[in-house]
Formats: sequence, C-alpha cells, structure tokens
Amino acid sequence: MAESRQAKLARHGRMFLRIGAVSGFAAVVLGGYGAHVLKTRTGVEHEITTFDSANKYHLIHSLALLAVPHTRKPLLTGSLMTAGIIGFCGTGYYYSMTSDATPVKLMPIGGLLLMAAWLAMAL
Repeated sequence: MAESRQAKLARHGRMFLRIGAVSGFAAVVLGGYGAHVLKTRTGVEHEITTFDSANKYHLIHSLALLAVPHTRKPLLTGSLMTAGIIGFCGTGYYYSMTSDATPVKLMPIGGLLLMAAWLAMAL
C-alpha cells in the first residue's frame, strides 16, 4: 500500500524533530567546551569569537529545526537547515578547535543554506 503524502510529510517532520533535539544537545555540549576549555587558551581571540558565533547560530537553528514539522515543506526546509548548520557551524567549530583556516571559505555557503532554509519555511 502506497504511503500517503501526509504520512510522508509527518515522517519527515518527526525525523527533523529528532535531528533538532540531538543538534540542540550538541550545541549545549559544545558551548560548555567553549566556555570551559577553549576560553582558557591564550592568543586565540579570533578563534574564540568564531566559536561563539558558530555556537550561537547552532543553538538558534537547532531550535528552528523543532518547528520544521509544522512547515508545508519539511523535507526541503529541514534538509537546508541541517546542511546549513553543518556547513556554517561545523566549519566554525573546526577552525576554532584546530586553527586550520582551510575550510573557512565554506562558511558563507553554510550561511546561504541557513538563509534558504528560512525562506523555505515561508513557503
């Protein structure tokens, strides 16, 4: 028996609810790392600023993922938001923890994905 469109949307919505919850947990854990480990290092002010930005956007967008089941296009919205979190926040975390700026040029792409997710939420 074929799955109805509404059933598929509900399934995708539940998936992004779980992703949002796990992502929020990770944001809180990483926030603790930033506050108690990263900020004790000296000479890495730019990395700390980048980490704080990544963590703020990570937590905000994790909360936004919890609203994805209520959108008309949960698969599109949730996929864009998840990819944006990974692209923007993940790159910021990596740079902050390693001081390797090589992947930092990917951060704007992650930011664009987050912007697209907010627009998709409006559809």
